Amino acid sequence: MCGIAGFVGAGNRQILEKMVESIKYRGPDDRGFLVKNNVGLGHARLSIIDLSFAGRQPMSNYQETVWLVFNGEIYNFKELRIELLKTGKYTFKSQTDTEALIYLYEEYGISFLKKLNGMFAIALYDFKIGKLILARDRIGKKPLYWGLFNSTLIFGSELKAILEHPITKKEIDFNSFNQYLTFEYVPTPHSILKSIYKLEPATSLVFQGGKIKKEKFWKLDFNEKPVSFNEALSTVDSLLNQAVKSRLMADVPIGIFLSGGLDSSTIAYYAQKNSSKKIKTFSVGFEEKSFDESAYAKIISNFLGTEHHCSLFTSKEILDTIPYIISLLDEPLADVSLLPTFFLSHYAKRYVTVALGGDGGDELFAGYPTFQAENVVEIYKKLPHYLRKKIIEKIINLLPIRDSNFSFDFKLKKFVSGVYSDQNRRHFNWLGSFNKSELDQLLSSEIRQEIKNKNEYSSVDQYYYEAKEASFNNKLLYLYLRTYLMDDVLVKVDRASMYNALEVRAPFLDFNLVEFLAKLSYNYKYRHFQTKYILKKLMIDKLPKNIVFRQKKGFGIPLAKWLKADLKELCEDLLSKNNIEKDGFLNFEYITKLKQDHYSGMRDNHKQIWTLMVWQMWKKNWL
Repeated sequence: MCGIAGFVGAGNRQILEKMVESIKYRGPDDRGFLVKNNVGLGHARLSIIDLSFAGRQPMSNYQETVWLVFNGEIYNFKELRIELLKTGKYTFKSQTDTEALIYLYEEYGISFLKKLNGMFAIALYDFKIGKLILARDRIGKKPLYWGLFNSTLIFGSELKAILEHPITKKEIDFNSFNQYLTFEYVPTPHSILKSIYKLEPATSLVFQGGKIKKEKFWKLDFNEKPVSFNEALSTVDSLLNQAVKSRLMADVPIGIFLSGGLDSSTIAYYAQKNSSKKIKTFSVGFEEKSFDESAYAKIISNFLGTEHHCSLFTSKEILDTIPYIISLLDEPLADVSLLPTFFLSHYAKRYVTVALGGDGGDELFAGYPTFQAENVVEIYKKLPHYLRKKIIEKIINLLPIRDSNFSFDFKLKKFVSGVYSDQNRRHFNWLGSFNKSELDQLLSSEIRQEIKNKNEYSSVDQYYYEAKEASFNNKLLYLYLRTYLMDDVLVKVDRASMYNALEVRAPFLDFNLVEFLAKLSYNYKYRHFQTKYILKKLMIDKLPKNIVFRQKKGFGIPLAKWLKADLKELCEDLLSKNNIEKDGFLNFEYITKLKQDHYSGMRDNHKQIWTLMVWQMWKKNWL
């Protein structure tokens, strides 16, 4: 796990060093640079496999004609290495997966990407033919940004690395700004800035002769495969076991993020099953009881016999750290669970360098309450209009506001906010911050004019089309995989962990498991209002029942409450008349109403307010 950066075109060693320096926290163990002709490749190393100098990057073949920098882990590299050795053409000087990538390219060309099982962002330059290859893993686990400026291609693990190159410009993309306010993140392939993009998942970008060519090297097949439930159960068991086992590979200490929910408990179960020693598990707790899951994590640890570590954080510790954490975010991300994820990563780093997490379980097995809400929508819409509008929704809007985690009133109001949206878009109203009518009131007339012909749901529509052969419900799962998971959850985990030089692996996102589940009937994943149906059936005799059937809580903090007290001063400063009106992007009167309604308890506007606060902090830090 590392940070990478580089350019092809204008640039020099000093520029490259600044690019890598900006993301040094991703790899504090070593730094390496190659500047040759018009090519610069830079690397910040977090040593995980083969900790010796032989694992240093940039790495080359023996002839020094092919050079590579790489962020991530290839879990099947040992099998691929054996495959290469059998040809008799290659001699290895290290035990790294990095070196295997170089020789796989020499043997198979760009098609070598199809052989990789892992998470990766790769930059490879072939000096023999003057070709740069950028590539990102199938699920989009590892970040990779790029931009073309005056015939110079620049890339980096994070936006800030690219911005260190003096040829770049900081110009806000107002369509991306609108998407951020809608989703709480900027969807791939866009970034918040013009001319800088995120490379799509399962995609290679070739830059040669001044021209760019992008190609997909993998796509999901949704044609359902007839299989009995018991056979499906057995296959999921086998694939999960192998996914976890392969991700326990490391030459450094390894542990598990354990929240006490089904997903992380499942990963902990298979990890302990495949370990001869006690696995280290980590959780964090909070003062606010409705947000604290540490007791459940302890139950699982005792049940599995892990070496458990738990730390309790106070609200003051979190609040005091907000400016620092947000200052590292070079692209706005309004998922408030970034904060507890940062603290969990910071705590785990005291003991381990690699952690396994449960990310992907909700998206693959239909684990969110929104999937249950989807079942209710059509029933609800069949009720008489008068009953819905004049009675039910009126009562819902009058419900008293509670600041507890996913309170009943919050869920009901969110449900109503998205119930009348298009079928393929309503989930994003449920998950996001501002809907279309709210944005019309929030954005200035100048910004609305700027984006009037733009479609903020373009990425959603694209992914919906990509999954056209799937059933509607499996389409929904694919949308979650390619939007909320990739551009929110995985970004949150990557940044929170890498700010602490900690590598996080996600066994649920092993592409073999993803491929199998894509072809599986939705009825196996979600049945009779029961989320994660097949996963719960799999784990019912492996974990305590009260853990398997626990209601989903999410990983949050009491933000709604804090905005009325501890965070109110920061909120008022960031969203003051002067700060809002000086750039002319937003309507101060509308923001004032959002705040007043929240402070008074009339409405729970914490998501919208936090989205605006993060935007203001980002703008202050990066513009």
